[in-house]
Amino acid sequence: MSVMKVIEVLAQSETSWEDAAQQAVKEAGKSVRNIKSLYVENFQAIVEDGRLVFRLDAKISFAVDPEHQAAAAGKR
Repeated sequence: MSVMKVIEVLAQSETSWEDAAQQAVKEAGKSVRNIKSLYVENFQAIVEDGRLVFRLDAKISFAVDPEHQAAAAGKR
């Protein structure tokens, strides 16, 4: 059985919402393995110095490593 975890992230880009989503996955991938999906909850654009900055709130789901699951089960 696979166990999934979900984390909430905030990301931004000066290019697009799509780029902000890509940045969210890229940054989360530095500390989380097995990323399976990104669910965007909220989009927002702000204006800084006359330019748009695209922001999003998202949830990233990832599979918990089976070895980690086994080790955690052994600690109980």
